[in-house]
Amino acid sequence: MIHLIFTLLSILSFATESSDTTKPVQIGIARLTHDHVNWVFNDDHKNDIEIVGIAEPDYELAKKYANRYGFSMDLVYNSLEEMVDATAPKAVMAFGSIYEHLEVVQTCAPRGIHVMVEKPLAVSMEHALEMERLARKYDIHLLTNYETTWYPSNHKAYHMVVNKNELGTVRKMVIRDGHRGPIEIGCSNEFLEWLTDPELNGGGAIVDFGCYGANLATWLMKNRKPNAVWGVTQQLKPDLYPRVDDEATVILEYPEGQVIIQASWNWPFSRKDMTIYGENGFFSSINSHDIKMHLRTNKSASTATLSERSKPYDNPFSYLAAVIRKEIEVDPHDLSSLDNNMIVVEILDAARWSAQTGKKVVLKD
Repeated sequence: MIHLIFTLLSILSFATESSDTTKPVQIGIARLTHDHVNWVFNDDHKNDIEIVGIAEPDYELAKKYANRYGFSMDLVYNSLEEMVDATAPKAVMAFGSIYEHLEVVQTCAPRGIHVMVEKPLAVSMEHALEMERLARKYDIHLLTNYETTWYPSNHKAYHMVVNKNELGTVRKMVIRDGHRGPIEIGCSNEFLEWLTDPELNGGGAIVDFGCYGANLATWLMKNRKPNAVWGVTQQLKPDLYPRVDDEATVILEYPEGQVIIQASWNWPFSRKDMTIYGENGFFSSINSHDIKMHLRTNKSASTATLSERSKPYDNPFSYLAAVIRKEIEVDPHDLSSLDNNMIVVEILDAARWSAQTGKKVVLKD
């Protein structure tokens, strides 16, 4: 009889655990000042995540989003501490300034709450090291989201370069990211307020778009640091961006080749593309889905349009939910991983220092 009761309880427990994996993961939102936050309110994600609280002290800003997406103002709290204590989310997604990322981790990590920040991980290595310490001490996931993480074109590049070695030794990567400028494309005032602040953002285009290239290069190099970093920044539009750079080029030196990161608020159109040159040919991710490649064994170049990646690898919300449910594991080499993004912040710090001094920065192993 006792054995039968134990068996029934085990079945009931298993059924409960199984059903929990089908429920949306409860998350909180830290701030609404980053325009990328609009993505989180998309109905496509309602089966993966449930927003149980929003920390936003600016009532009018919160009201604007509530009116736009139809959520109750009862979800909104004045502080992150108040929100997480009242709602106990499994994870918090940070959509404030980069400077505020540290505070989010300081609040969430001791409570065992996982964190995903919008790119890049941190405003400086000082902040990043403290965030890493807290994440590892309290055993939470600390992930970084980039739009380009979910591009099938970039994963095709990884397959060719890393998994198949079809290009041979990579001699040069050129990674281009940016747009006409945040003012020119109509970013919100609350976003511009910190995006163009050298303390809250850590810089201008060099941080805003340089982080994409540093993230992709580190991933394609399997988390190998470059030997050295060069950075050049300019203010081509000081009337619009008097406090930060709007044009940046970062060069990463590896023993076998170079990575050139072109980050700009001066492109004539928005772009996120990459070209990789190896001994055996080249590969270009023209945008999120279109690619072009030419191997020396082929007479001409070929093009293709790739299908969307399958869930949970097609968006940050499905991915975060799958990680928390333990359906997938975060590999240290993953684009969202803490290991990768610690190197990204180190590269950005070195690039800014190089731009300020005109000197090459040699990175330590």
